[in-house]
Amino acid sequence: MNPTPEPTSLRSELLMLKSAFEGIHRDLFTDAFAFRPLPPLAPGSRLLRVVPRRMRRYARWLPHAALGALTCLLMFQGVAHGGLPIALLVGVPVLMTLVRPIGAWWCSVGAVFLSIVLGVPEVALSVHVLVMMLVAMRTRPRVAGEMWLLTAFLAAFLVVFRPVMGTSGLFELLVVSGVLLFGVLAVRLLRESRQQVAAQTAVTEVERSRRTVLEERTTIARELHDVVAHHMSVVAIQAEAAPYRVQDTPPELAAAFVTIRENAVAALTELRRVLGVIRSDGSGAFDDPEAPQPTLAALDGLLANVRGAGLDVEHVTTGVVRPLPQGVELSAYRVVQEALSNVLRHAPGAAARVELSYVPVGLGLRVVNGPPDRLAKPSPGAGHGVLGMRERVAMLGGEMTDGPTADGGYEVSVFMPVAAAGAAA
Repeated sequence: MNPTPEPTSLRSELLMLKSAFEGIHRDLFTDAFAFRPLPPLAPGSRLLRVVPRRMRRYARWLPHAALGALTCLLMFQGVAHGGLPIALLVGVPVLMTLVRPIGAWWCSVGAVFLSIVLGVPEVALSVHVLVMMLVAMRTRPRVAGEMWLLTAFLAAFLVVFRPVMGTSGLFELLVVSGVLLFGVLAVRLLRESRQQVAAQTAVTEVERSRRTVLEERTTIARELHDVVAHHMSVVAIQAEAAPYRVQDTPPELAAAFVTIRENAVAALTELRRVLGVIRSDGSGAFDDPEAPQPTLAALDGLLANVRGAGLDVEHVTTGVVRPLPQGVELSAYRVVQEALSNVLRHAPGAAARVELSYVPVGLGLRVVNGPPDRLAKPSPGAGHGVLGMRERVAMLGGEMTDGPTADGGYEVSVFMPVAAAGAAA
């Protein structure tokens, strides 16, 4: 049994022709006179940026005013060529493009036929090209091709049945209109592509910021695991050793210590399981899971390292130095580390100052640098170090402000609250 034969080339062409006619009918015939008003300029339009703020409310209607002025000019010229009827033939289609673009094109086609009857087809044909350009600015790109194709059929009809203009004149008109429509579509597509790129860039920036926040939270979770695991280990060891420190320990108390140790060990097991999931991304940032997390006691070593890298940094501590919760000390250390790294990257040659303020209700931190003495080299990375610092401070219920200083430097100020019980612990 022979396989089903493929569709012939003629059948394929007929199907394509049918699809083209359906598209033309859908674009130019279905709801041709639907109400589609031209919207005012968007608030973010480039044209509005050069207009004074008080005038922007009215400047949004500048395209409508410009088209109205152009319509008046064409109507005055129409009156000079043939009176009020010609003025209406050239003015009504142009003005209709503001509210009914496809209907305006059909009115322009009708105006061409009426102008032939009145003996002035040149004026109507020129306005017809203008109407096609205005409609192409507001409709899909393929509508411009369909309008031009039907205009070519109209020109062929005029050549064959009503030779009011020479063949060469109509041919030149088609060529000029085709070039103008192509230019309009090119400018429009370029503008739309720029808008799409800007929108995509904004979406990418939002996703990048969101990813940075997630990465920073993952880092914080890793570090907090080590802090919590340390305390849980101490609880388990103390609970195991407590019965041996007291003679004749009551059975109920010994059973309670056993329960405490079992719960602590179970919590450690769950913490290690969660940490294994977090560290399974292969980032390599925490290759040594047993390495202790830094605290403010290691701040002098950090400052020595950045001084070795060429940064002149001053360290000032005010208040009574006391141990703080490990989460607070770890976050403060990371904020200082990131702030000094930003100084090295973005303010070469600038001097920096690190201030720690121990107060009864928390810890104040300020890192400020002066202006750079030379241009900074391009630095790789997403540039979300400040976002990471802000995320750390927010997770501890603190506040952070950052921004340029009056002398051209930069300042990062942080306050992290510490409860009295937490500080005593």
